[in-house]
Amino acid sequence: MAVSDGSKLRSAELMDQMAKHLETGAGEELKKKIGLVYQINVSPKKIGIDEESYVVDLKNAKVSKGPCEEKPDATFSFVDGDFMAVAMGKMNPQMAFIRGKMKIKGSMSAAQKFTPEIFPKPSKL
Repeated sequence: MAVSDGSKLRSAELMDQMAKHLETGAGEELKKKIGLVYQINVSPKKIGIDEESYVVDLKNAKVSKGPCEEKPDATFSFVDGDFMAVAMGKMNPQMAFIRGKMKIKGSMSAAQKFTPEIFPKPSKL
């Protein structure tokens, strides 16, 4: 079952690619390098409205849809397009935060490890 089933968000497709990416050797590398759990909330137009949640678990190298059952190391909230821009390296995460395009809850040191490098480079997004 795909992580993005039923979603209309562009970022859902990226989460599917991320799940596949973590099943490769890259998952083991990210477990060693980062080893944190992130919850990512993505909304179509306004942060916090009709959001979809994903858990990017870099302790166990997996991605799942829905809110985190245990407290994540950091939670990020975005509008779909802004999340895609950050994940693709087109928007600097620090600038996204400063401009209010990304909201963060949880550990700031964990949040600083959330970089575009953790995401696979997509072929067609």
